[in-house]
Amino acid sequence: MNPLKQENKLINIPLETEVFSYQHILDSENNKSAIQNFLISQNSGKGLENYLKYTSIPDEEDNSARTYLVNDKKNGEIAAYFTLKSGLFTVKAAENYFYTIPSIELADFAVNADYRKHNPQIENLGTTVFNEFVLPLSKSIQTLLGVQALYIFALPEDKLIRHYKTMGFNRLEQAEENFVHSHVKPKYDDTCIFMYQIL
Repeated sequence: MNPLKQENKLINIPLETEVFSYQHILDSENNKSAIQNFLISQNSGKGLENYLKYTSIPDEEDNSARTYLVNDKKNGEIAAYFTLKSGLFTVKAAENYFYTIPSIELADFAVNADYRKHNPQIENLGTTVFNEFVLPLSKSIQTLLGVQALYIFALPEDKLIRHYKTMGFNRLEQAEENFVHSHVKPKYDDTCIFMYQIL
């Protein structure tokens, strides 16, 4: 048995809606073929598709991140996925002084375009996944260790930024945002925009 799989069963939180449930990516061998069918419709989001297919498992194995699949309860199809990792961000308090905010990074978050196409009756899929799975799991983690915020590096698309704002994420003032970007933004998120919300 994979020791990561066994460990994660201890912290899985039983979350589900009428339509969806979630599971850790290592919890089922059936996930491998389903993951290969996951599609992103926008070219700008292809990195999210590639992460799930090629990088999520190595990140699990070296404990860099945890990825969760949100599945349709009727047919098991992957509707969305999200990846969480521990993190922090820095806030400048004075000229030569800053402090850190202990946080959770929502490192990857995507809806399966193929699932959305076959289920047009399901509206607000991303918001549902965020409210019913990402937030509760983050708040559960908050009971185990000190965490004050959840943050994301959003693709720099106005529509997407507005959407994240409807989910409770905020941007910092420009100078503060630049400060965060200069300290904690990963190279692979080079063009992305830092957004956060207090848990």
